[in-house]
Amino acid sequence: MKRQIFVFDTTLRDGEQAPGCQLNVIEKIEVAQALDGLGVDIIETGFPISSPGDLKSIIEVSKVVKRPVICALARAIKEDIDAAATSLEKAKRKRIHTFISSSDIHIKHQFRSTREKILQQGIEAVKYAKKFAEDVEFSAMDAGRTENAFLAKFIEEAIKAGATTVNIPDTTGYCLPEEFGAKIKYLFANVKGIDKVVVSVHCHNDLGLATANTIASVINGATQIEVTVNGLGERAGNTALEEAVMIIKTRQDLNCKTNINSEKIAQTSRLVSRLMRMPVQANKAIVGRNAFAHSSGIHQNGVLKNRLNYEIISPDEVGIGSSQLILTARSGRSALRHHLERLDYEISQEKLNSLYQKFLEFADKKKDINDDDLHLLMGQI
Repeated sequence: MKRQIFVFDTTLRDGEQAPGCQLNVIEKIEVAQALDGLGVDIIETGFPISSPGDLKSIIEVSKVVKRPVICALARAIKEDIDAAATSLEKAKRKRIHTFISSSDIHIKHQFRSTREKILQQGIEAVKYAKKFAEDVEFSAMDAGRTENAFLAKFIEEAIKAGATTVNIPDTTGYCLPEEFGAKIKYLFANVKGIDKVVVSVHCHNDLGLATANTIASVINGATQIEVTVNGLGERAGNTALEEAVMIIKTRQDLNCKTNINSEKIAQTSRLVSRLMRMPVQANKAIVGRNAFAHSSGIHQNGVLKNRLNYEIISPDEVGIGSSQLILTARSGRSALRHHLERLDYEISQEKLNSLYQKFLEFADKKKDINDDDLHLLMGQI
């Protein structure tokens, strides 16, 4: 029996914190509907205390999107929680997500407080949020840099106060995968009642390790992953939904599953990229323009013989039509023949050998060869 991993998407909250990625209400509804169709379990729709526009957008999304849980973020402050409760009044399934820092660095330098005071503030926030929603998530911000014993105490007290989900964020993207996985394992071994709640992780990508840390946490027992489409988010971004989901789907030895319809990943990625005005880098895993493109002759020959030689994911699994064999000076005869046959040319091996030398000379000058170039080359023999 595969273990269910819940997908918590925060594209509309943390993703929107990326500079230049702000959405209006209509755009937020469009993205939320796409996430619903994708199969996301929880949609964190905004931070309602931050602006009237954010509060309104959560209300409007709640009217339209009914299957997923709609989540609103709140600091461990009554006014924040009141705003979250107001924003979720129309939600069919609602969650209040309250947070406060747990690391000594934040407690001393940001809050100028003590562990005891911060712990009490966090617990009171969970109790207060429970007055408005049965489903309450508590996050110990900067858990990645929090001493494990104190973090375990904090999480245990949050569960006692009524939290139904406890989130362990690597807020600054500081942890190494082995270290972060060990932290999750430690909590499962040392927190009473942790087996009765959902254990979540929220990893940032400052060192390029967000996805690796998320998977390390899943291996060590986490049952909810907090992600964004295209990995958007504060600073270097968050764990990319498409990466974490396809790792879980591709690596059957993890013995886990999600509710994501992976065939809708590419179209959702394009929608978010367009509305948030943030291009996807060409070599981005899963959804980048080159993710299923092959230009090396060795790779092209292998793919033509059997896709599994160089593709561990089939393009159609993520909603991309097919692989691309890009013709460059690095390409081999097999790829050249493939494209010529695609253009309805019949060519002998002898002619192919002759044409191939002309092709290489042309490719060295032009870099990328298109169909018009192939027609031109064929006209020369």
